[in-house]
Amino acid sequence: MAIKTETERSSSGYQPLGGKVTNIDSKILDKIVRHTVAAVDKSRSQIYEIYEASRRELDNVRKDLERVKLASAAIINTVDELERLERRSRIHLMEVSRDPQRYGGETAMHAAYTEASRLQVELAVAREKELNFRQQRDQLEVRLRSLSETVEKAENLVAQVGAVMGYLGNQMNNVICRMESLEERQLFGAKIIKAQEEERRRVARDIHDGPAQYMANVVFRAEVCERLLDQDLERVREELQELRSQVRLCLQETRKIIFDLRPMTIDDLGLAPTLRRMLDTLKERYDIVTELRIIGEEKRFPSVQEVGAFRLIQEALTNAEKHAKAGKIVVKLEFRSDFVSAVVEDDGIGFDIQANRASNSFGLVGMRERAELLGGEALVNSQLGHGTKVFIKVPIRPDR
Repeated sequence: MAIKTETERSSSGYQPLGGKVTNIDSKILDKIVRHTVAAVDKSRSQIYEIYEASRRELDNVRKDLERVKLASAAIINTVDELERLERRSRIHLMEVSRDPQRYGGETAMHAAYTEASRLQVELAVAREKELNFRQQRDQLEVRLRSLSETVEKAENLVAQVGAVMGYLGNQMNNVICRMESLEERQLFGAKIIKAQEEERRRVARDIHDGPAQYMANVVFRAEVCERLLDQDLERVREELQELRSQVRLCLQETRKIIFDLRPMTIDDLGLAPTLRRMLDTLKERYDIVTELRIIGEEKRFPSVQEVGAFRLIQEALTNAEKHAKAGKIVVKLEFRSDFVSAVVEDDGIGFDIQANRASNSFGLVGMRERAELLGGEALVNSQLGHGTKVFIKVPIRPDR
C-alpha cells in the first residue's frame, strides 16, 4: 500500500497537529533553561538517594552474611566435637553393657546411658542449628546477588542522567548565547527547550512511578525479613521470594527507561529494526496485535534525522498505547531517496481533533514541533470510534 501524497492526505481529512507557536523572549527562555536544569539536577539527587539506600542495604546484607558464616563455622566445629564425643559415649556404653561389674554395676551403666543420651540430644540440636545457618547463608547470598545487580543498575542510571544533564545544560547555554542576536534562533531554541523539558518530566515521572517505588518496596521488605529472621523462617523465605520479584520488576522498568532515553539499536541497526523491537515489546506487554510494513529498501541515513524520525513514530505509538485502547497497531514505513515517511494506524477509540487542538495537548504539539525542526511534517486524522492515523514525513539530507 503506497503512502498518500500531501494532496490526498488533505482531502482525506488529515489535520496538522498542535496550534500556533508563540515567540519567547530570550530572558524568559534563559529562566526556563535554568529551572529545567535545576529540576533535572533535583531528579538526579533523588535517584542518587535511591542508590545510596540500596548501597546501605547491600552493606547490611554483607554484614549479615559474614555474621551467619562465622556462626555457621562455629556450629560446624561444635557438631564435629559433639559427634566425636557421642561416638565415644556409645562405645563406652557398649563396653559397660557387656561387663557391668567391671565398671561399677548398674550405677555405671545408668551413668553411661544418661551421658550417651545427653550427647545425642545436644548433637541433634546442633545439627538443626547448622542446617538453619546454612539455609540463612544461602538465602543471604541470593539476596546479595540481587541487590548487587540493583545497585549497579542504579549507579549506571545516576551516571547517565548526570551526563545528559551536563550535555543539555551546556548545549542550551550555547543556544541562548546565539539567540541573543537572532530572533529566529530564539524561536528555534524555545522549541528545543519545550521538547527537552517534557522529556525530562517524562523521565522523572517514569523513575518516580517505576524504579523508585520498587526500590522503596525492596527496602521495606528487607526490613521485614530482618525482623522475622529469628522468628519465622518460612515467612522470611516468602518475603525474599517477593523481594526478588520486585527487584526483577525494577530492573525491567529501568531497562525500559534506558531504552526510551536512547535505544542502542537505533545507532547499531537503524530505524526499521528498532521499530520492530518496539512493536514486539508492545505486543508482549499489552497484548496488542502489531504489524510493521516496509515500503522500499531499508537504508541508513544521518543520525539526527534517523533518531528524529524514530522519536516521532515512538510518540505516535505511545499515544496509541496509552489513550487509544487499541487492539491492533499497524506501522507503514516508506524509504525514498530524499525522505522517509510513516503512517501509524490504530483501531482504537479515536478522538475529536478540534477539541484536542483547543486543549493544546503537549504530546501532539510536541510531535508537530519536532517534525518542523527536522524540516518535515506530522499530520493526524481521527474520529471518535473510528481509530487514528498519524502521518509523519522527515526529509533526508546529507551530513554537512
